[in-house]
Amino acid sequence: MPEPRTVALVTLGCARNEVDSEELAGRLAADGWQLVDDASEADVAVVNTCGFVDAAKKDSVDALLEANDLKNQGRTQAVVAVGCMAERYGKELADALPEADGVLGFDDYADISDRLQTILSGGVHAPHTPRDRRKLLPISPAQRQGAAGVALPGHGQADEAAADGGATATEFTQAPADLPDGVAPASGPRAPLRRRLDAGPVASVKLASGCDRRCTFCAIPSFRGSFISRRPSDVLGETRWLAEQGVREVMLVSENNTSYGKDLGDIRLLETLLPELAAADGIERVRVSYLQPAEMRPGLIDVLTSTPGVVPYFDLSFQHSAPAVLRAMRRFGDTDRFLDLLDTIRSKAPEAGVRSNFIVGFPGETEEDLAELERFLTSARLDAIGVFGYSDEDGTEAATYDGKLDDDVVAARLARVSRLAEELTAQRAEERVGSTVRVLVESVDEETGEVVGRADHQAPETDGQVVLTVEGGWWEPAPGAFVTARVTGTEGVDLIAEPLAVEEGGPQVPVAADDAAEPVGAAVPAQPAEAVAR
Repeated sequence: MPEPRTVALVTLGCARNEVDSEELAGRLAADGWQLVDDASEADVAVVNTCGFVDAAKKDSVDALLEANDLKNQGRTQAVVAVGCMAERYGKELADALPEADGVLGFDDYADISDRLQTILSGGVHAPHTPRDRRKLLPISPAQRQGAAGVALPGHGQADEAAADGGATATEFTQAPADLPDGVAPASGPRAPLRRRLDAGPVASVKLASGCDRRCTFCAIPSFRGSFISRRPSDVLGETRWLAEQGVREVMLVSENNTSYGKDLGDIRLLETLLPELAAADGIERVRVSYLQPAEMRPGLIDVLTSTPGVVPYFDLSFQHSAPAVLRAMRRFGDTDRFLDLLDTIRSKAPEAGVRSNFIVGFPGETEEDLAELERFLTSARLDAIGVFGYSDEDGTEAATYDGKLDDDVVAARLARVSRLAEELTAQRAEERVGSTVRVLVESVDEETGEVVGRADHQAPETDGQVVLTVEGGWWEPAPGAFVTARVTGTEGVDLIAEPLAVEEGGPQVPVAADDAAEPVGAAVPAQPAEAVAR
């Protein structure tokens, strides 16, 4: 009997790409491929690329070249590019990078096994010529559901059991909420077409794909397409399946979560879905990312700040706060409106976590505009801040603008605002000293015993973390445990905290500690995330 074909998936970029990779893994595992972690041990190395900004594209090219080097060292026979950069550039990327044995677009995902087998056998799969994927779906959102022939990575469902470790196709037929008139609930088994590549206690779930906004600096809609929501029953089914795999926190991702449901006939569908997700057995924390400030509505703020199990976390895409710059970006708002939004959020959840990204050096940005952004940052008390220097992106409106700033000016402004952001987020972390936080343990260093996790206000990878310490004792919960802890110090945006208690029902290792009035490791009932944060 021949050995199974082996494949390694190397993922770059955002959490949305991670979901796409796990769908590809599910498809390949279902067709008999063996998934391996090390690309040097794989017959085929598949690199899921990022195509957002120049730095990400460079990282993707470097990863492809590094994988290509393995063809001369181990068993690796082929290197294949997938993902956003592959979709965005297609044939152009294939011509510029002959080291890649194949460049596959989103339309190839459903046939990924056949595509890889063709390439592995020495055949050639012609790379696609890129097209504007916004034109593949109807202009009217209400007409998009069920559109035939449109690839939506990360939306995959399988009517049969997922192969080799996947979920059985049961219990995934119940829609979590009343759907609008004309939208029928899903029928039949709806198991996710997904295979986990990471055994950690946190996983992302794709809520939607694409974006209908037309920000002048962003190329994502052209290669990800127009906005389309996943069915609520599919989102709930995937969340339940992840819980069966040991996941305790799910993060909802898309290009714009605040638009969820508009193509299903109800823009408030997210408010109905969130409590259902939080009630899934085994899921202790639900987090929502990628929120548009212009689309925030009172009902959504209420659900995000008051639903047990849904953390009060706001990943708000501000991008700037000077009105002239925002209008040039085709965005809305200003410093005072943004501050009012933050005041509304914190009036309902004083310890809510807030993060955002900002672009400096946008064409036409003046010193006064930059000062206005600094005024906003100084007042906003954000927990995490990402700052990027503007650069032209192929096919975007901003690339055609006059008033471009010199590269050295953009670099200087980037350094200036980045320094301010570092100072402000460190100050915000210091404000949390003395507070009590609920921490999900994610890793335990086997050599040092250091325990690291995240509080409710910290998203995976993009934000800070919590380091748990015990004076005079040894303490080692298993990843996936929830711990109540008191913040005692900070290191930049990271918090140092003293564990007070481990919640019952989660994985944990016996604790040895000095005598204390409130011993570490005492079991306490699970509490809503916001109850501890406050």
